[in-house]
Amino acid sequence: MAPPRILLCGDVLGRLNMLFKRVNSVNKSAGPFDALLCVGQFFSDEPDRLDELMDYVEGRAQIPLPTFFIGDYGVGAAKILSAVWKNSANQGFKMDGFKVCDNLFWLKGSGKFTLYGLSVAYLSGRQSSSGQQFGTYSQDDIDAMRAFAEEPGIVDFGVTNRATASDIPAGISDSYGSNSTVSQLVAEIKPRYHIAGSKGVFYAREPYSNVDAVHVTRFLGLASVGNKEKQKFLHALSPNPSSAMSAVEISAKPPNTTLSPYTLTDQADHPKEATKWASDDVLDSQYWRYDVSNKRRKHGNGDGSKVCFKFISSGTCPRGEKCNFQHDVDSREQFLRGVCLDFIIKGKCEKGPDCNFKHSLQDEGDNYSRKRPGSGNSNANRSKECWFCLSSPNVESHLVTGIGENFYCALAKGPLVQDHVLIIPVEHLPNTLSLPADSEIERSKFQNGLKMYYKNQGKEAVFFEWISKRGTHANLQAVPVPSSKAAALKDIFNLAAEKLGFQFVIKKFNNNSEGRKWLRTQFDKNFSCFYVELPEGSILSHLVEENEKFPAQFGREVLAGLLNMADRADWRNCTIGKEEETKLAENFKKRFEVFDPNQ
Repeated sequence: MAPPRILLCGDVLGRLNMLFKRVNSVNKSAGPFDALLCVGQFFSDEPDRLDELMDYVEGRAQIPLPTFFIGDYGVGAAKILSAVWKNSANQGFKMDGFKVCDNLFWLKGSGKFTLYGLSVAYLSGRQSSSGQQFGTYSQDDIDAMRAFAEEPGIVDFGVTNRATASDIPAGISDSYGSNSTVSQLVAEIKPRYHIAGSKGVFYAREPYSNVDAVHVTRFLGLASVGNKEKQKFLHALSPNPSSAMSAVEISAKPPNTTLSPYTLTDQADHPKEATKWASDDVLDSQYWRYDVSNKRRKHGNGDGSKVCFKFISSGTCPRGEKCNFQHDVDSREQFLRGVCLDFIIKGKCEKGPDCNFKHSLQDEGDNYSRKRPGSGNSNANRSKECWFCLSSPNVESHLVTGIGENFYCALAKGPLVQDHVLIIPVEHLPNTLSLPADSEIERSKFQNGLKMYYKNQGKEAVFFEWISKRGTHANLQAVPVPSSKAAALKDIFNLAAEKLGFQFVIKKFNNNSEGRKWLRTQFDKNFSCFYVELPEGSILSHLVEENEKFPAQFGREVLAGLLNMADRADWRNCTIGKEEETKLAENFKKRFEVFDPNQ
């Protein structure tokens, strides 16, 4: 699959006619390109240019390709974007942009989305504490960006309105002002490409290595459209998505790679505390989120009403006991029980039904069945929001291939290979290891049926499960691999574990029942866990430590490597239309019918 072709543009300043004339020319000579990302100020400072913009917004002029912009300030911004914000078609949580008109999308605040396979994280507008609705980003936007840094995977494009002080080349005026918040976020998120505007010049920095990451970051600063100095304002990139790259490709470092500018800055400012943030005041203002005056804390010198966001989301804080805000244990425990971070922080969640986490505080224990005033039954709430609960409006029932009393089978969405199947508990449960004995019998029948089905095709079954301590709905994945490759499975999983810095606990069994009994002795509900059942009877398991970063799609990524399908390691790159999914499910049901334990 060819890598996506993306155009990047600096401050547009309302000069859309000039921009799209240039885009059309480049698209004709070197295209076609898939999308255009605009950084820096998008709207004009000149009232005379508002009519030019309105021609596109109202459909009198056409935008040639999907165009995404940040920098939502300038003449006309509030009026146009207020209408966009109120449009019923734009309601809900839209990280991939609010539609302004055909082919024009507004990236508001902060977010992360996938653009033609590329992971894009953005921070829109300018920093402000005034609470303006447009043209600025809020503390919540900053916190959301920090949360993205905790997610597995590599961000391909980090898009910001302004550059950082470390990105500005010698001899270039910093009259627009650099942004320390952006510096801190870029250092945490570590995008492969950091793209910014609002400096008035084109500048491509040498790639620099990242702290605690194998890949390098490349910075691109873009000039404004129609600048008098004829500086480059349009730039083309065609990178392979990180999700489709091998470990060797990801870790490649060009000869001109430098040290991280953030490490150098920190060491210069704080030679004895190289990991400390450059500005304690900025850091402090960004670490607290909500009132915890009567809650337990682990440590930290909090003022009694503000909690450390970093501690809640990751369980650690780089400032330790020097942190000026509370490391609140109760809030951290709620997060580990699967409660939505936004709900914990703000008392509400903007994602609505798209959020897969819980929106009520959870009691200690497994059932979480008690009610909180005004919250309703938490199990019912979870079922309503969950992708896998059959009673949920979000369940994709066209993928379901068979339903038993305690488990059902469904084709995987965005499958790694044909006949990639999920075995899912009917009840909303966090794992398949804690079910009663009668449920185990049914689960075993489903697994045995799939084994025979795959064997009939000259393939072997690999089963794996990622158990998150956050308690999302369990699913046991079944992936067929050619019998000729089955002998390599243990070695490739061990190699992948070695690269991540851990070793599997491995044990071989004569039957699946004994293996599952052993797994239950290894399982600890206070830890996340990954295990894989191999065709020859071995089970490989790993309990994930509190601060250990473990990719949620680890099992799939390893098998994608074995099958030479690196481009399919991320399920989001493999999604197809509902009609085609329905056909695949119907065809699978016909082929599997003779092996289906419920028939």
